Formats: sequence, structure tokens, C-alpha cells
Amino acid sequence: MFIPNKPDKVSLGTFIFSRATAALFLLFIFLLGVKGLGDGFKLLGQDVVEGFFRATADPFVGLIVGLLATTLVQSSSVSTAMIVGLVAAPENPLPLSNAVPMIMGANIGTTVTNTIVSLAHMGRREEFEKAFPVAICHDIFNYICVVLLLPLEVYTGFLQKTATTLGTLIQGFSGYQYESPLKTLLSAGMEPITLAVESIFLNAGPQAIVLIGLSVTLIFTALYLLVKVLRSLVNTKVEGIVDKSLGSSPLLAILVGITITVMVQSSSITTSVLVPLAAAGLLSLERAFPITIGANVGTTITALLAALGVAGANAMAGLEIALVHLFFNISGTLLIYPIKAIRRVPLRAAQALTQIAIRSRRLTVVVVATLFYGVPTLILFLTRVL
Repeated sequence: MFIPNKPDKVSLGTFIFSRATAALFLLFIFLLGVKGLGDGFKLLGQDVVEGFFRATADPFVGLIVGLLATTLVQSSSVSTAMIVGLVAAPENPLPLSNAVPMIMGANIGTTVTNTIVSLAHMGRREEFEKAFPVAICHDIFNYICVVLLLPLEVYTGFLQKTATTLGTLIQGFSGYQYESPLKTLLSAGMEPITLAVESIFLNAGPQAIVLIGLSVTLIFTALYLLVKVLRSLVNTKVEGIVDKSLGSSPLLAILVGITITVMVQSSSITTSVLVPLAAAGLLSLERAFPITIGANVGTTITALLAALGVAGANAMAGLEIALVHLFFNISGTLLIYPIKAIRRVPLRAAQALTQIAIRSRRLTVVVVATLFYGVPTLILFLTRVL
């Protein structure tokens, strides 16, 4: 298909509309793959995830468990909602103090999705050089937040105390439920795929593996075509419009990240969408960073809604751990983003890691897998053995 580099003024509107329609369709296929990936991982290991949660005692182990569980289900919304359920369980609830580090670990674990998505661009150097720092910056930011706030929480308990205080004020607002329209649409799109897989494979293990494989194929195919479509817009006015609207105010960009994430109830979706935009040259690292921070704050809505929907003797504890998640992300934002010198740390670190990744791509895959899975698993194993 011929794509004009510089459409004339008469055809510009049609050109943008056709590309926008194609981009929305490919974006839906891409998000369908992301959802299928999460469904596959949950089908493969949800019991293992709950076992991880129940085994926590040491704060550092709790952090690692939250990280591993979230990378397993590919969604901090899922893991934090499960944490809320465990803390608010009518019998043998998970202690609130044990759950706080797990929430922090979930924040780190949720960044694995957009990092994996960025690796799809490794075969195209120019795209990878733009996409990888946008993805890895989210990882670095959340790691810094944990490094700063976990020791402070262990010694002072300020997150738990703040959540307890506020929880008593809003405890009466219970029973509200919210269903994301996009999640409903994605669920409808996944249903025929899931039914087809279940009709061929009877056991959960093979079903999970096939579903994960199909989802990865959808993600990579849609991502490749989406970047080609978005790149065709770079030489039009669209690039300037996107850059101007998101660059006009960092606060606006943060609000955009919060709003989108609240709507779709997934920071993984929000931050993963930024990756192909960056790869296509439509979004710079500096413009993407505040959106990422907003996504961190917006993703707390799922745990809050889960907490507002629980009842029973430990419902208050469920609300408190959801508020801990909110305060953790807000505190991290206030500590890092307002001061320019500190704000530049994750940006420069992401750029430096990208240069290393470009020189050794295979090593990059190994490092990413080791950071998210290898090291946490090893530490968890050593901690339990010793």
C-alpha cells in the first residue's frame, strides 16, 4: 500500500482519519494480546501466586513476592486486588504490615509488560533506541521509589498509619463497583479465542501455553503494523499536535496518565501504549515520563474499588492496604518529580541503559529476564532456605 510522505491540504484530513482508524484497530488487537497474555499467565499459575502471598513474613520477602506475582499475572491490578482480598479475608487474613511491601513489589512487577513490549523493536535499531528508554524509565522510577520508601516504611510505618487515619474517614463508602468498558470489550474479543483453545486442549497447562503463544503473536504483529501506521503520521501535523498537547504542561500529562489508567484499570496498558508511540517518533522520553507517573497513580483505583466492594470484619484492613498503594505512588511522585535534578535521574539512567542495550541486544534480554525473574526467585529461595 502506497503511503504518501506529504499529503496535500485537501487529502490531509482523509489521510489522518484513515491512519487513525487503522491505528485504533491495531491498538485493539495489541491490547487483546496484552489481555490474553495476562489471562494465560493467570491460568498457568494463579494458585502459585496465592501461595506466594501467604508465605510472606519478612518485608524484603514480601517485596519480592509482590514483584514475582505481578510479573506472573502481568497486571498489578490483579495482584493488588488479590492482596486486598487476602488482607480483608474473614478468616486468617494476611497481616497489613506484611502486605505493604507486597504492594511495593507489585509496582515494580507491573513494569515488566511494557519492557517486554519494547523488546519487540530490537530488530529495528532506530525504533528500539526510542522505545526502550520509555519502557525502562518506568522500571527505574519504581525501583527508586521502593529504595526510598521501603526503609522509611519499615522504621516509621508512615504509609500504614496514614492509610489507617484516612480509612476511618471513608469507611462508610462501601459496595461501589466499576466495570471498565474497554475491559468488557476486550473480554468479549477474547471469548471466542479462549473457547477455541479450551475446545482443543482439555487441561489448564496446555491451554495456558497456547493462549500465551497466541497472545504474544498478536502483540508482536499488531505492534509491528501499528508502528508503521504511526510512523506515516510523523511528517504530518499530527506529530506537532501530539507533542504540543502533552508537552504544554507536565501536570496535564500526569492527569492524562491517571485518566487513561482509571478508564482501562491497567497501568500496563497505558505504559505499553506509550512504547509504540515512542518507537514511531510521536512521543519523546521527556513527554512520556509524566504520563508514566500518572499511570502509576491511576492504577491504584482498582485496589480502591476492590476494597470498597468487600464486607465483613476485616473490610477496614482491605481499604487501608488499598490506600497504602495510593499513598505510596503519590509519595514517590512528590519525592522525585518536582525537583529537576532528581527527576533527571531515571531519565538519564534509562538513556544510559539503552546505549548498553543497543550494543548487546541478546545480553539485554538476559538482563531483563534476570532482573524480573532470576534474581527475585534466587533471593526468595535463599531467604526461605537460610
